[in-house]
Amino acid sequence: MKDLQGKILAIDDNEDILFALKLLLKPHVDKITTISSPERVIDLLKVEDYDVILLDMNFTKDASSGQEGFNWLSKILEHDPQAVVIFITAYGDAEKAVKAIKSGATDFVLKPWQNEKLLATISSCLKLRRSKLEADKLKVSQKAISEIIDEPFKDFIGNSTEMEEVFTTIRKVAQTEANVLILGENGTGKELVARAIYRQSDRKEEVFVSVDLGSITETLFESELFGHVKGAFTDAKNDKPGRFEVASGGTLFLDEIGNLSLPMQAKLLTVIERREVTRVGANKPTKIDVRLICATNNNVYEMVDEELFRQDLLYRINTVEIHLPPLRERTSDIPVLTEHFLKIYAKKYKKKIQRLSAAAQNKLNLYSWPGNVRELQHALERAVIMCESNVLEQDDIILSASKKRQNEIDFENYNLDEIERKIITKVMKQYQGNITKAAKELGLTRTSLYRRMEKYDL
Repeated sequence: MKDLQGKILAIDDNEDILFALKLLLKPHVDKITTISSPERVIDLLKVEDYDVILLDMNFTKDASSGQEGFNWLSKILEHDPQAVVIFITAYGDAEKAVKAIKSGATDFVLKPWQNEKLLATISSCLKLRRSKLEADKLKVSQKAISEIIDEPFKDFIGNSTEMEEVFTTIRKVAQTEANVLILGENGTGKELVARAIYRQSDRKEEVFVSVDLGSITETLFESELFGHVKGAFTDAKNDKPGRFEVASGGTLFLDEIGNLSLPMQAKLLTVIERREVTRVGANKPTKIDVRLICATNNNVYEMVDEELFRQDLLYRINTVEIHLPPLRERTSDIPVLTEHFLKIYAKKYKKKIQRLSAAAQNKLNLYSWPGNVRELQHALERAVIMCESNVLEQDDIILSASKKRQNEIDFENYNLDEIERKIITKVMKQYQGNITKAAKELGLTRTSLYRRMEKYDL
């Protein structure tokens, strides 16, 4: 029985050394290959995977610097970054050993070696190689799983001016380590933005962890986010890492952060500032390294004024802010989104629906979409299910009749001046006092809008 179980490659210009290695290792390993010239090593590595490589440091007669070995080590690691290489040399000193390890070698063995010590070194290196390969396999599996989970979130589309501004900000901030706060109503796609930042970041090969803070109770907050140790509380039957630890090295998305109570905000702030977590029931903290992205549909600035949200926490999480406009403020995207969702659900439900009728599209364009893109998506899915022809008609689209378009106004009378005053007031409120946007929405010049505002004392 092979007790080391692995394939070994030995490279040395001394045939006696190679014979001795083969004699020693053959009873213990699956395969031992020996070559006297390092020139062949890359060709061999292209056709065979070796678990451990024993590499002489000097191949030129009378040479003792070891530079040849370092050069070949570099070429081996360039071909296989996970290669496990043990240097063997007759000219050893502490400085050379340190240099070997820093250059990427796993260990350093002096000639003549002690057989038992060499076998123990090779055994340790074989275990290291297996660990490296398992870690690589795990990383590939994790990446594949992450891509599957991320697939539904890739449909982040829009060609309106408002969305182009969002896309531009995402591109600028993605490759930085800046904390990002995403603000927007429910259904506008805050997690889509978070995942878009993640996919374009330097951490895209690492994990993305999403946490809905609105669904975590105060009693479970610390355990869920920071983890716990066995016996910390009644149901803590095993050690469990929190979301911060799981996300370490990658990206952590904290959705609905505006729902946190002040005590929970204080605990979260401490972790962000110290970049370490202490599991519930533990004494020692654990260092963490996360890219933090937060989101909320609350007006956090009003919450700060009302002392419902900590100002110091807000400063920590909003290095960059991204404001997602509601769908009613980017109505030019409705046809684009409609076409996109129609294709998805026609394929999903095996319907031969080719297009929407003009009346159906007009019905969608005039609706206020209080549930934003998410509501539009669900409306299209229902419509596709109900449709019995290859054209989606307005009767196939079921909308909430009680929901008026936001800029629709109920008038108590038909006095034109009063109607105009109400419309201007409504639009100015919608655009938060932005004269340029309000004038554009009303089809007026800025000067004309100013004149009407003075007329109605607005």
